[in-house]
Amino acid sequence: MSKIAHYLQEHLSGEVIFTEEARKYFSTDGGVFEVMPSIIVYPRNENDVRKTTRFSWQLAERGRTLPITARGRGSDQGGAAIGQGIILVFPTHMNKIIEFDGKSGDVIVEPGLVYSKLQQTLHTHGRFLPPYPSSIEFSTLGGAVANNASGEKTIKYGNTRNYVKGLRVVLANGEVIETRRLSKRELNKKMGLSTFEGEIYRAVDTLIEENSDAISTIDKEVTKNSAGYAIDNVKLKNGSFDLTPLIVGSQGTLGVVSEAIISTEPYNPKTTLIVANFSDVQSASEAVLQMRKMPEIPSAIEVVDDNLLNFIDGHNPTYLKGIVDKPFPKLILLIELDNQSERTQSKMSKKIQKILKKQGAEFVVERDEHAKEELWKIRHSAASVITQTEGNAKALPIVEDGIVPVDKFSEYLAGVYEIFEKNNLKIAIWGHAGNANLHMQPFLDLSQVGDRQKVFKIIEDYYSLVISLGGSTSGEHNDGRLRAPYLKKLYGEEVYEVFNKIKTIFDPHNILNPGVKMNVTIDDIKPLLRNEYSMDHLYDHLPGR
Repeated sequence: MSKIAHYLQEHLSGEVIFTEEARKYFSTDGGVFEVMPSIIVYPRNENDVRKTTRFSWQLAERGRTLPITARGRGSDQGGAAIGQGIILVFPTHMNKIIEFDGKSGDVIVEPGLVYSKLQQTLHTHGRFLPPYPSSIEFSTLGGAVANNASGEKTIKYGNTRNYVKGLRVVLANGEVIETRRLSKRELNKKMGLSTFEGEIYRAVDTLIEENSDAISTIDKEVTKNSAGYAIDNVKLKNGSFDLTPLIVGSQGTLGVVSEAIISTEPYNPKTTLIVANFSDVQSASEAVLQMRKMPEIPSAIEVVDDNLLNFIDGHNPTYLKGIVDKPFPKLILLIELDNQSERTQSKMSKKIQKILKKQGAEFVVERDEHAKEELWKIRHSAASVITQTEGNAKALPIVEDGIVPVDKFSEYLAGVYEIFEKNNLKIAIWGHAGNANLHMQPFLDLSQVGDRQKVFKIIEDYYSLVISLGGSTSGEHNDGRLRAPYLKKLYGEEVYEVFNKIKTIFDPHNILNPGVKMNVTIDDIKPLLRNEYSMDHLYDHLPGR
């Protein structure tokens, strides 16, 4: 492998590292799996990415597989940012805002740009990018595009796919394509190309035409869905065609994104926050359902449960002092209004207060900026706070991202609590109540055989529950290795075969992030489970370190 590494170093402008220390570091991401890579490449530009993929393609043509995995800051919790072969690490060099159009609000970015840095820049221009993942402080735009990321504001604004207008993508063979919505005439020109790009357009168009009935069943009754491939958004009824929605959320399995054109929204920092306390799941669920039926909906409806509050209080008794009174309520809803008009915010606030009163909730309307920041801290810090445990049992992101129809929210919550009570496990819940999209991390010790067995039992019970309620296994974090085994159960054989064909069209040699999304079973991922879990991957690993 050192020969290959030296060859790449001679032909790339970015750094190539294959030390044991670096390989060990990049063997994990935010999830529970470990896969040791062979080589770490820090591409300096698109040409480095193109040369790397072309080299891997040529090896594959000779019968040797050297997979390629694109990686940002390693926050992925499904095991999609790890892999054998080459890891392409983007934040070191390809981390810039290339262009910002102040008139349209569109921005062109490189994949290694940290989400929060883009957001800070946009705020100075009175704009923002709404999907807002909870990992905003350290995750990258490339990761957001790869996962079709979303977050607290998705209830009103939609997910990343709604904001990506076009992409530059390095294909498996090293060709570079630009994606955008094409007219019928433009599509015909693309299909007439003798290049790999032409092959892809012809094959995808044929696939859609021959499988229209199966593709029509992909859309689910949930407010967001990142599972599988978004082939249903590629060709519209008017004949227009766009590969962009297909690439977004594909987790680097169809191509490597080198640039993204992203639209933004007007930003209003003056928000209203309503904090509502509920004594039971049913009344909270009904309140959420009623708010979802409003002509205008809140910009966020977030939830934390008493288990999370008790955990925070147990580790830092002063953290919640003056913010949440004891005894803690069963559930707290954080309801945000960000309408540009204060009058509209006021009208919506009054409607929401009526809903909350009807459901017997105690609530306050908060406009003080400091108080709002303190309240949001509870929700935003949930994932990081529960990792701060002593001893070997750690909060594991193994059932992180299920989503169900909003009217099934109470059944969902009840089912989740039942699963964990049955397994005698502690559980803290938080997430996007407005989307019925929850996050939870059970406490398990991966050094113990019994707990390692529980991991896969809980996974099976949890995703079976989500599917039984008409939900999706991935609302916003995408499939990765963790949720890929459930794609066939989620969509059925026919749709799953369409997904397989998509993967083959773009990546016939299976060199782009293999083991992610397609043809993954529970037996495939069991041997990858770590012996211990930590979050060390979140620290920077720069060339030479």
